[in-house]
Amino acid sequence: MNGQLLVKVGMADLNIAADGAVLKTTGLGSCVGLTLFDPICKVAGMAHVMLPSSSIARESQMNIAKYADTAIPELLERMKAAGARVERMEAKMAGGAQMFALGGSDTLRIGPRNVESCTEMLNQFGIPIKAQDTGGNYGRTIEFDSEKGILVIRSVQYGVKEI
Repeated sequence: MNGQLLVKVGMADLNIAADGAVLKTTGLGSCVGLTLFDPICKVAGMAHVMLPSSSIARESQMNIAKYADTAIPELLERMKAAGARVERMEAKMAGGAQMFALGGSDTLRIGPRNVESCTEMLNQFGIPIKAQDTGGNYGRTIEFDSEKGILVIRSVQYGVKEI
């Protein structure tokens, strides 16, 4: 992604981009990198979702970008403010890995639960998931091009792929 403006999205963070800028987040293990894109006005958004539900929030000042159920509505609001329309949006996501071999405890299935929670939220807003690279047991870094709507996924084990 040569010479394009790079907009970094940290852990438990979200941001939007337009005019060909590229959104990037690193360190996706059990976290989900969720991207939204309006292909007509070329506005993109990315959230680095750490946990499935804000109902488990314990911090005094809640970070809405940290949870799937609060990050996605906030991302939609920011994108709408930039001219995007929900009915034109499409989603792509990566991450949601099961990073450690665990027993059957559901509370420790953070990666799969993050994917499920993001999918449920997108369904509530009627946003189709165009592509995803989720699961497995490895980390990912992603970049999303706000001009082309292409999600580039990098991992040590599997190299680079585009969806």
